[in-house]
Amino acid sequence: MAQPLIRPALPADEAAWRKLWQGYCDFYGAQVSEAVTTRTWGRILDPDSGVLCIVAEVEGQVYGFANCVIHENTWELQPVCYLEDLYVLPSARGRGIGKALMEWLRNAMRAEGWARLYWVTAQDNVAARALYDQFTPVDGFVRYVLKHK
Repeated sequence: MAQPLIRPALPADEAAWRKLWQGYCDFYGAQVSEAVTTRTWGRILDPDSGVLCIVAEVEGQVYGFANCVIHENTWELQPVCYLEDLYVLPSARGRGIGKALMEWLRNAMRAEGWARLYWVTAQDNVAARALYDQFTPVDGFVRYVLKHK
């Protein structure tokens, strides 16, 4: 497989993104409504939104994506980037696509002046953690989630 081209998502990427998004949601056992999926894609394409999506393309096919949220914070003067979702097609894993997405984000952090790039993953997601450990050690924080029902 050739080196992936990492680039911002384009309107023409919607079908590929939706396929990857469904794979990502299935991996985590998440039930995401069509309304949320459509809204997320719309925010990705909206230049005034803080939601960013990059895709990994090889020979015209999209094999992976990273969805991020750029936001202000209370600990630094610069905005930060939260990597919310990263997914690579199972058939394309182990070929450097996830690493290329992470490298692109690290370079964007420097170029855009983000104070930091951060993310979470499931504790038992061994494959993802092997990738992420190449960039930084786990910080030891415990995540809590309180949902409105």
